Amino acid sequence: MAQIPKRVTERLTKEVRKFQRILQTAKDRDINESDTVIIITDMLSSLFGYDKYSEITSEFVVRGTYCDLAIQLDDSVKYLIEVKAIGLELKESHLRQVIGYGAQHGVQWVVLTNGTHWVIHRIKFDMPVSSELLCSFNILELNPRKKDDQDILFLLCKEGISKDVIEDFHKHIKSVNKYIIGAIIQSESGLNNIRREIRKISPGTKVETKEIEEILVNEVLKREIVSGDLPDGAKNKLKKAILKHKAKLDKNKSEIKG
Repeated sequence: MAQIPKRVTERLTKEVRKFQRILQTAKDRDINESDTVIIITDMLSSLFGYDKYSEITSEFVVRGTYCDLAIQLDDSVKYLIEVKAIGLELKESHLRQVIGYGAQHGVQWVVLTNGTHWVIHRIKFDMPVSSELLCSFNILELNPRKKDDQDILFLLCKEGISKDVIEDFHKHIKSVNKYIIGAIIQSESGLNNIRREIRKISPGTKVETKEIEEILVNEVLKREIVSGDLPDGAKNKLKKAILKHKAKLDKNKSEIKG
C-alpha cells in the first residue's frame, strides 16, 4: 500500500481516539439514525479529511430518494455511504440497499456503517449486479498507532482516494488471499514442489502427487479452500495466468530463434 503522509498519520492518530470516545458515548445512549449521520459526517471531515461543505453531500438522489451520504471529488462520486443507527446491527438487506444505489448511478465503491462497524464493498457490474467485500472493521477496536489499522482507514481518506489506494488494495487482495494460495498449493507445480521436499526429507521415498493431493484435500486444507465458488474462481484465475505465462515464454523463444 502507498506510504501514508505524515500529516495524515498524525490526523488519524488524533481523530480516531476522539471519535472512539464519541461513538462509545453515542452507542451507550443508543442514538437514532439521524444523529448517527451527523457523527459520520464529522468523521468524514475531521478523520478522513474531506471538506464538509464541498466534498460531502447528503443530496445525492437515487430513484427518487436520497442516499445518506456521498463523497464527491472533482464532480465525481467516489463512494456512497449508507448509515444505520449506531445500535442497529448491519444486515444483508442494508447492504443490498446501498449496492442498489451504487449500481443505479455507476458508483463502484459503497460503504455501509452504523458508526462503529464499517463495511466496504466493490460493486461488480455484471448481470445480475453483485458485489465483493473489500474489508470491514470496527473502529472502536482499532489502534490508531498501528500501521495495519492506519492502512485500512487510509482506504477511505481523501488522500488515499486521490492516490487510488483503494484500487491498489483491491488488486492486492485479489491476488494474495487464502483461495489463491490454496489453488497454488493444489496445482501441478505446487504438488511437485511438495513431492521434491518430501524426497529431501526422506531420500528414496516413493510418493505420487495424487497421494499428496488427497492428503491436502482431506487432512490439511479447510473445506472452504478446497471447494466452492471462491476456490474454483481462484483455480481458474491461476490456470489462466499459467497459460498466459506459457504463451509469453513460447513467444520469446520464437523471437529468439527467429
